[in-house]
Amino acid sequence: YYATFDNTRVGVLQGTYLVNALGLKSGGGPFTIELFAGAADDNNSKLFFDGAMSVLQPYLTDGRLVVRSGQTSFEEVTTRRWSAAVAKTRLTRLLDEHYASARLNAILSPNDDLTRGLLEAVQAAGYRGSTLPKVTGQDAELASVRLIASGEQGSTVFKDTRELAKVAAQMAHAVLTDQKPEVNDTAQYHNGVKVVPTYLLQPVAVDKSNLQQVLVESGYYSAEQVAS
Repeated sequence: YYATFDNTRVGVLQGTYLVNALGLKSGGGPFTIELFAGAADDNNSKLFFDGAMSVLQPYLTDGRLVVRSGQTSFEEVTTRRWSAAVAKTRLTRLLDEHYASARLNAILSPNDDLTRGLLEAVQAAGYRGSTLPKVTGQDAELASVRLIASGEQGSTVFKDTRELAKVAAQMAHAVLTDQKPEVNDTAQYHNGVKVVPTYLLQPVAVDKSNLQQVLVESGYYSAEQVAS
């Protein structure tokens, strides 16, 4: 059995944030965007990317989102070892090569650690305040939660590990007492031998508008942690 979060849904939430932040549904654009994915050898990286692209692709197709680097395939945008330094170096190069006379409006970033490296790259290139690209994240890491509160990072995706622990414990208890664990997915996760019955928890998109409610009022972080 496997307990995890719906990782395709994570990507959908990331893509949806960018669509909403840029006003694409109301006819906004064209806007520039660059795409980043996680490590090529991590199965979750493809799930995150495919989820996001299911939302973004129509706008790429109709020209309201433009990737000036031309790098749009998963293979082109992966980040070795999920390294923030590697992502920062790649974005610095893209900015130098493709954005000397254009502004970068948005970045699809798969997790908070990479996002912080990407923000360092755009800030080094002179982006500040309202000129910062809209950028996604994942994991609600405290350093990035503070950046969301200050308006530098646009969003993250919260995966409440407290709920994951509950499900894992319930699964283990069921197996140990000869019961059948509760699952809600019997299709997505094949380990090369069989499909592993899975319980998918739902991730939550977090931005400045709901940070207090989702992360502080739930007790995941204290107000002092977020403010410091």
